[in-house]
Amino acid sequence: MKKLIFILMLAGMFVSCEAQQQKGVELVSVKQFTEHMAKDKGQLIDVRTPKEYKAGHISGATNIHLYDKDFNERINKLDKDETVYVYCKAGGRSAEAVDLLKINGFQHIVELRGGTDAWTEEGQPLE
Repeated sequence: MKKLIFILMLAGMFVSCEAQQQKGVELVSVKQFTEHMAKDKGQLIDVRTPKEYKAGHISGATNIHLYDKDFNERINKLDKDETVYVYCKAGGRSAEAVDLLKINGFQHIVELRGGTDAWTEEGQPLE
């Protein structure tokens, strides 16, 4: 009986770990980013400046500039239980944004490794 309880506890911990991996933060390649978005539309956030955004952004992205005074206010209007996809030009600002999103209670954040630089290097279009 003790062995059965132990096995059930281990199985419960494994399932719990699996669920945790589906939530949280993922830093992914361009290919993985597009695959994720194809499966789960979520909320796509461009944290670059408005000028950078206007010069070209990923289709469907909303521009919420990381260094705007109202950044926290604007992100808190988003659904915290829905996946948030975030990117910048090269990855620095999106990493900062990920930290702020986590602090503000977002459950699943997918960050594009290398930002729009990597996106365009992989031949992906910008609007």
